[in-house]
Amino acid sequence: MLPRSGDVLHVTRAASVQFLRPIMFRVIRVLDWPTYDGWLWLDGYELNAAGDAVNRRSIFVQREGLQQVQAAPEPRPHTVRTRRPVARTPVRVG
Repeated sequence: MLPRSGDVLHVTRAASVQFLRPIMFRVIRVLDWPTYDGWLWLDGYELNAAGDAVNRRSIFVQREGLQQVQAAPEPRPHTVRTRRPVARTPVRVG
């Protein structure tokens, strides 16, 4: 599973030994930094029990150890609006 922006993850020791105390993490983006195979850098927010962001962090984790708690909402389709032509009329100057 490759996380997407907006995903909420439960990050435990299975993702990295640095997480003896598991955290909830909302992904901002997956960083395009060089890593070992199966590892990735995530930029996002650590969440408290109420789901509020308490700390911005970049974390280095194993993809297989991440547990998705809540998926990001599907992006809204782009709506194209037609424009009305502008009515051009002569303007009196002076």
